[in-house]
Amino acid sequence: MQIIGGKWTFLILRNMFNGDTRFNEIQHDLIGISPRMLSQRLQHLMSNGIVERHVVPSTPPRVEYLLTTKGKELLPVFQAMTRWGSNTWAIMEGDVTP
Repeated sequence: MQIIGGKWTFLILRNMFNGDTRFNEIQHDLIGISPRMLSQRLQHLMSNGIVERHVVPSTPPRVEYLLTTKGKELLPVFQAMTRWGSNTWAIMEGDVTP
């Protein structure tokens, strides 16, 4: 939980599971995150083996952040947490009985 529990980390990984790989793509969807914070969170994920940074040889060079095998293994955890959150909010809002 220390790895994925940091501020913004869950949302960054959510975007990566949805196909965002470039810094600006990730930042665009996370309203309120500063470039510095996004950079710090990506560094944290890289240092824990969740994300890899790849430089795509092109002009100009392009950087992509990709989930590692370890990172991809988190998908079922995220799906379960998303389901739990959706069900919890539905119950709290009275849309579903517990």
